[in-house]
Amino acid sequence: MKRPRIPVVVLLGPTGVGKTDLLADLLPGAIEVVSADAFQVYRGMDIGTAKPSPELRKRVSHHLIDIRDPHEQYTVGDFVKEADAVIPEIVRRGKLPVVSGGTAYYLRHFLFGLPATPPVDEEARSRVAAFMEEAGIERAYERLKEVDPLSASRISPQDGYRISRALEVWEQTGRPLSSFPMMQGPRQEYDVLLVGLSRAREELRERIERRVWRMFEEGLADEVARLRARGYTAETPGMRAIGYREFFDHEGAPLEEIAAAIVLHTRQFAKRQLTFFRSFPGVHWFSAGEPEELSRLVHLVEKFSSIRMG
Repeated sequence: MKRPRIPVVVLLGPTGVGKTDLLADLLPGAIEVVSADAFQVYRGMDIGTAKPSPELRKRVSHHLIDIRDPHEQYTVGDFVKEADAVIPEIVRRGKLPVVSGGTAYYLRHFLFGLPATPPVDEEARSRVAAFMEEAGIERAYERLKEVDPLSASRISPQDGYRISRALEVWEQTGRPLSSFPMMQGPRQEYDVLLVGLSRAREELRERIERRVWRMFEEGLADEVARLRARGYTAETPGMRAIGYREFFDHEGAPLEEIAAAIVLHTRQFAKRQLTFFRSFPGVHWFSAGEPEELSRLVHLVEKFSSIRMG
């Protein structure tokens, strides 16, 4: 006898679109949130990752936030495993799980499963490590674009870990990482409602700029200084995040210059996110700037919850 599928809402959208604001008003008392954000997992990185406020987290339980220290690597495999563990617990409490975040490859692999990539031996790993140390991350990324352009398009040029992983697979097999098959359809464990938030391009650009300046007003520079005082460097996994790495890339520059770089990188990231999310099948898209649209979204989730949760 087949197990009943677990109902899950997946809320996706680019950085700055307003996902966190919506969660405050979405089925109060009836949901728990599973964060799909690659950097909100890190303790002490609160302002630059725009973590939900303590007040919101008291009202709505959030999971997979503040579960690692910045020096620890956190992979998509870790995310899928830990999300799979916490979601059934949420349902047992009678709540609707809402997976929400902007890390597209986390959401993709949560929905469709992890690719069947081969193990990489120590020799291949060592060769790639030596190459990256000698060539640097920029040349390593250029190499990845040559051998696996599809993977390169999905990986940030600053994400040394994922660049290294893709190059290791190429070194080991002679095949691009992107050539290894994904599951052909959605994972069967979940009954998923996919909801997407979007905004007009110029509106999103303005929101991103305001958001970055608000981070500085809230003490982003001091937060980064505290992290650096703990010994974290540009090579620390958590410090690869937009909002942190710019302090290393623009060492000693005025805060206005660092802020401008963060705004630029965030806008570029939001554009990539939206392109990637638009490729997901079956998403119900809503405009976050239209109250009527948000009312329709809430009604859709309420209907899904009442049917699936009883």
